[in-house]
Amino acid sequence: MAEIIPLIPLRGLTVFPNLVLHFDIGRERSIVALERAMMMNQTVFLATQKDAGIELPTIKEIYGVGTVAKVKQMLKLPDGNMRVLVDGQYRGKITSVISDSPYFLVNVTELEEPETEITADIVALERAAKTLFDEFQSLSPRAPQDKKSGLDDISDPGRLADMIAAAINLKTVDAQKILATIDPARRLSRVVKLLTRETEILKLEDKISSKVKTSMSKSQKEYYLREQLRAIQEELGGGDDPSGEADAWRKKLKKLKLDPVVTKKVEKEIDQFSKLPGSSPEAGVIRSYVENILDLPWNTADKTELDISKAQQILDEDHYGMDKVKDRILEYLAVQTLAKSNKAPILCLVGPPGVGKTSIARSVARATGRKFVHMSLGGVRDEAEIRGHRRTYIGAIPGRIMTLLKECGTKNPVFLFDEVDKIGADFRGDPASALLEVLDPEQNKEFVDHFLEVPFDLSGVLFITTANGTDTIPRPLLDRMEVLELSGYTLEEKFNIAKKYLIPKQLKANGLTSRNIMFRKGAILDIINYYTRESGVRGLEKNIGSVCRKVARGVVSGETEKHTISSNNIEEYLGKKKYHYDKLLGKNEVGVATGLAWTIVGGETLFIETAVLDGGGKLSLTGQLGDVMQESARAGISYIRANAKKLKINEDFYKEKDIHIHIPEGAVPKDGPSAGVTMCISVISALTGRPVRKDVAMTGEITLRGNILAVGGIKEKVLAAHRMGIRKVLLPQECKADLEEIPQTVRDSMEFVLINKVDDAIREALV
Repeated sequence: MAEIIPLIPLRGLTVFPNLVLHFDIGRERSIVALERAMMMNQTVFLATQKDAGIELPTIKEIYGVGTVAKVKQMLKLPDGNMRVLVDGQYRGKITSVISDSPYFLVNVTELEEPETEITADIVALERAAKTLFDEFQSLSPRAPQDKKSGLDDISDPGRLADMIAAAINLKTVDAQKILATIDPARRLSRVVKLLTRETEILKLEDKISSKVKTSMSKSQKEYYLREQLRAIQEELGGGDDPSGEADAWRKKLKKLKLDPVVTKKVEKEIDQFSKLPGSSPEAGVIRSYVENILDLPWNTADKTELDISKAQQILDEDHYGMDKVKDRILEYLAVQTLAKSNKAPILCLVGPPGVGKTSIARSVARATGRKFVHMSLGGVRDEAEIRGHRRTYIGAIPGRIMTLLKECGTKNPVFLFDEVDKIGADFRGDPASALLEVLDPEQNKEFVDHFLEVPFDLSGVLFITTANGTDTIPRPLLDRMEVLELSGYTLEEKFNIAKKYLIPKQLKANGLTSRNIMFRKGAILDIINYYTRESGVRGLEKNIGSVCRKVARGVVSGETEKHTISSNNIEEYLGKKKYHYDKLLGKNEVGVATGLAWTIVGGETLFIETAVLDGGGKLSLTGQLGDVMQESARAGISYIRANAKKLKINEDFYKEKDIHIHIPEGAVPKDGPSAGVTMCISVISALTGRPVRKDVAMTGEITLRGNILAVGGIKEKVLAAHRMGIRKVLLPQECKADLEEIPQTVRDSMEFVLINKVDDAIREALV
């Protein structure tokens, strides 16, 4: 008999005939089908989806065999879903689909069960099924306990099979096979097989659980016995720690002969460790603490090399120039020789990248006969990097300073803090503040790491720090250091560095020898002048390395001819020239003045341009000028207005003309008072029509009265002018003393004019 019935697909649930159960419906198509069924004869066809993950299944994704059921009760839940109570009537099979929208309406044919003769085999199956189900219930806490009494009264094998299949929570595939089996005897036989499998699985789970419990009991028993054994050993005087760790630590502590305060604290920790079980987490923390304390170089120090002449020879071998730094190191060694003092200075090497700050620190270690320790501070934001974590934190470790001292094995190495100007700070503390104690000669003899909690003497360590500039170094930290400026190299110095150090280094790095390649003097000078623009030699080394790599490729390809690098063929290896430092391009122009600026990477030249336009007295400043630079420009304009008659400028220019001051490379921010005189000369040139000499550069701060005040970075600025090919520089009179820092070769090749007033600059700069 066929019947047209609304279909409700079920996910992960199989409904059997002769059973009453409830479930929730949430999909809109299923809710519409339920409402339609309630309007008809309250009959629905319940079939299971093949894949429970599909939200909107097609008819092919639903099993064809299901259960026709009567809806007994329906309840709308607060979340919009429907809770339905159904009573399974009989098995059915979909023969055709009437409609699939807005819900499934299908033609269902009843699958009638054949009559079953109750034989001895059937009775045996029924008894086996009931016995297995009883065992299943006893093993599974999730099995329904109320089914047992109901099964005893069932004599129909088909109904018995359905009841058990519904109770043991089978997988969808297995449950569907039971539902699709029409013959009651075969169905019961399948249920018995599945029930046997599920029971065996439960037995295995119970066996594993028992083993775990037994293992836990064994561990507790072993712990109890270990505690008893430890107590017995204490009574017998056999030592607190069976492994002997505590005794070994005490012997090592005794040999170190530490300060009584430190010794007392470490002994207390060792005693506490000896009373703890080895598996205790606290024992691990104490072990780490004691081992770190005992491994520190409390009494181990390098024998400092005090031979001044040998130290000078080493410094000269490793570095060309840097006379000021070398003199300071030799002075330190001389003081060590005379005073026998352990207190080391704190040196801060400040200069642009590539001038050799880090490498000079390594040379100092070699010259003084000490080990070298390096720690980069760039981007460090956690104070614990310096002072360590407190032991209350999980995973606490000592700070990097104590860790590096432990690794190097000496208490007086050369310790380099690199990039001290790039320390950060956040919620984890301020590392710069933590460095105050480390880098203070009056305090670091009793430095306390948070993890170790005992004072350690750092006064014998020769601390050296490096920075590109001092502006970002906190003032209290800077006050504790002796600043040594490394401004940059002259052309001659770069040539000698390349010849003595960089070329041999790159030949070795690229697997070449002097038989493969030779650099002529002209080639080295061309690389310096036309392919690099820097205060240091890092770019120079990269270009030399680039040439060496091209030669290495040729050697590997089978070329046997020696490569001679000269001015004539340098472009074959490095391409077209990038810069022109050896000559000034162009001619003297009106309104264009050459200024000098200091940057964190060395000195730079600035071309300041001024245009005078018809207008109403508007002043425009472009090129990303900072507040100080803008104020210098306004001060220059005010000076010109006040002295317009003397300068032979129309006194009403500020009413009739617009003035636009621009500094090229507009993407680069610029600030500082050094360009005051340069901007003033540029504006005077534009207003008077007198060109500015192209071969003259200038620097200095300007006042409203036309005075030229001192500025900093003179050495870097002069070296930048020298690289540019400028041979005449105007400097403030107050900067006369700074000329002594400029290399003699540069001073001999340049003319320096000291100026006090703007009038002096006009006389020297304007044509």
